[in-house]
Amino acid sequence: MAHIRKRKFNTKKTYPEQKLDNDLSMSVRAGNLVFLRGQVGQTLEGKVVHVGDAGKQAEQAMRNVKVLLEEQGSRLDDICKITVYLVDRGYREAVYQSIGKWLKGVFPVSTGLVIDGLARPEYLMEIDVFAVIPEERLARLEAGDRKSKKAKKLGKKGKKKRQ
Repeated sequence: MAHIRKRKFNTKKTYPEQKLDNDLSMSVRAGNLVFLRGQVGQTLEGKVVHVGDAGKQAEQAMRNVKVLLEEQGSRLDDICKITVYLVDRGYREAVYQSIGKWLKGVFPVSTGLVIDGLARPEYLMEIDVFAVIPEERLARLEAGDRKSKKAKKLGKKGKKKRQ
């Protein structure tokens, strides 16, 4: 089973103010399992948004979740487990209302934690997501992955011949 890692990055660039040097991915698909990096009030390009508004940060986080899942061939309705981290219990209602709009009818299991802080003081919430792609859709995805790898190999061979 291949691991498909998307949106690879290094924490040296992401957190230049911290002495970190970790190679990470925004998402990993292992078979039919999809794991996402915790999402916060930040665009996928790294811009922090909605400072001071936990509900709107949750909205951005869920927008990111949707994109990241779709890049892996998954969907919001494949989500099985979420963990929500809040830096203040008072943010719970706004954050859960926002998340609830995105997950209406999905019925994942959920854990919520109130913690002292997140990676940056601007982050008021974070959501961690785990999804499982149904077997019938996975078969189509894997067939597409094989075609994509084959096309890349053919493309590399063509470049070598032209050189």
